[in-house]
Amino acid sequence: MSDWLISLEGTEAGRTLAMALALLAALLHAVFGALQKGRHDPWLSRGAIDASYGLMAAPFALFVVPWPAPHMWTIFAGAFAIHLVYKVLQALAYTRGAYTVVYPVVRGTGPFFAVIGAYLIFGEVFAPLQWLGIAVLMAGIFGLALYNYLYLHDARATLGPALGFAVATGLFVALYTTYDAYGIRSAADPFTFLAWFFMIDGAAMPLYAVWRYARMEAPPPPGPLALRGVTGGLVAFASFGSIMLATRLDKVGEAAVLRETSTVFAALIGWLVLKETVGPRRIALMALIALGAVIVEFGG
Repeated sequence: MSDWLISLEGTEAGRTLAMALALLAALLHAVFGALQKGRHDPWLSRGAIDASYGLMAAPFALFVVPWPAPHMWTIFAGAFAIHLVYKVLQALAYTRGAYTVVYPVVRGTGPFFAVIGAYLIFGEVFAPLQWLGIAVLMAGIFGLALYNYLYLHDARATLGPALGFAVATGLFVALYTTYDAYGIRSAADPFTFLAWFFMIDGAAMPLYAVWRYARMEAPPPPGPLALRGVTGGLVAFASFGSIMLATRLDKVGEAAVLRETSTVFAALIGWLVLKETVGPRRIALMALIALGAVIVEFGG
């Protein structure tokens, strides 16, 4: 499969597959965010998820895919550090604000900076119509966040800090998207990067989650938490793997923008699963997000 994927790089078939993978990543990323924000403490959820995908990736990294070339170890170290900061900031945001407020801001700050990073690192250039699409998409995302901030009154006292952490998280989304695209393109086999990334990335957060769990006055039952971890680990494989393969097959910036349609899926999940409020204005803003993504994809 690696040879087949590599053969599609820079082709029209590769572009089509990259678009499909980016949209799949958008849906799965929204599911992943809801899993972390759900009824469990976000720190515990993240620890359970990371432990699950780290353990699941280990046999593939050690015994299935080709071993990384020496230069990849420095890249893995950088990816580990960037993702660790991202996960800490994300958990801080989720513990202070409603999912449908925090998630759009996290995703809304990402596309613009990811496109700039793709230009600086990979020399990718967007057409004027595509920049219009980015503006439309970001207007929809930040409009959705502003609407939620104004009309959702739960935990209003902590929404200010939550939005601050959300913006910082979004900056790290752009950073890890660009950096990981560089990493997967630096690996001879894309699945080597994915397997080793997941195994290494799953090492830190479980340690903190165990420490936090042991100090809780009323810790949750481990069974449902473990199930959430395994489910989230599988979703993480599919979501992160999809977007990384998309950035190898086609433009990093376009894949990053398409993934931000995850905000639409997140709002639907917040309404259907987390029972958060959704109305016609928010539906219109979600349509604006989708329209911006379409303009970016077909405006080049």
